[in-house]
Amino acid sequence: MNVVLFGATGMVGRGTLLECLDSPQVTSVLAVGRQPCGITHPKLTELVRGDLYHLEADSASFASCDATFYCVGVSTVGMTEAAYTHVTHDLTLAAAKVIRAAAPASVFVFVSGQGADSTERGSVMWTRVKGKTENALLALGFRHAWMLRPGLIQPMRGVRSRTTWYRVFYALFGPFSRLMIRLAPGVVTNTVNVGRAMIRVAADGSDQTILMTADINRLAGR
Repeated sequence: MNVVLFGATGMVGRGTLLECLDSPQVTSVLAVGRQPCGITHPKLTELVRGDLYHLEADSASFASCDATFYCVGVSTVGMTEAAYTHVTHDLTLAAAKVIRAAAPASVFVFVSGQGADSTERGSVMWTRVKGKTENALLALGFRHAWMLRPGLIQPMRGVRSRTTWYRVFYALFGPFSRLMIRLAPGVVTNTVNVGRAMIRVAADGSDQTILMTADINRLAGR
């Protein structure tokens, strides 16, 4: 399986990249981002571009894509709804449309968030925007598309969040993460499970379009 990965420099994307590089089900990874991810591996190729909103000139790079793992995410702190929408919705759809045109038989897996609002009418800004993005991706015409809605994600395998207060929280929470996944599989997961679940669903499929935290943990442990 040839994978295109967005967000390899972020916490979830980096965790997913490590799982892809280790997985026998993944033949190659094309990591797309604004800066290099800092990893060298025989399976890994990077496409570094300053403007990810306009990737049409690189469409040939996506022609062999079997699956896209979209792990780009930003905090809403200090962001207006318009700014958050531009990054979360507009950037995602811009990339997805280019890949859909270049590789129409491919599948798309989007890391959303627990609480995403499919009605797009909720009172919480980020949930509306995530729901709007999910709906737009599902309408785009991929062979299959899945929306992952993880709750709390513990970084594993040396992966770190780029947000300071997240790093503090995870440092305190880390020793209990495996226990919490066993006790609360519907609330807590980790970067290993998210990456493995993405690979599993892209390779084997799932009847569920929206995959919650418990589904992610179940798929990762299958």
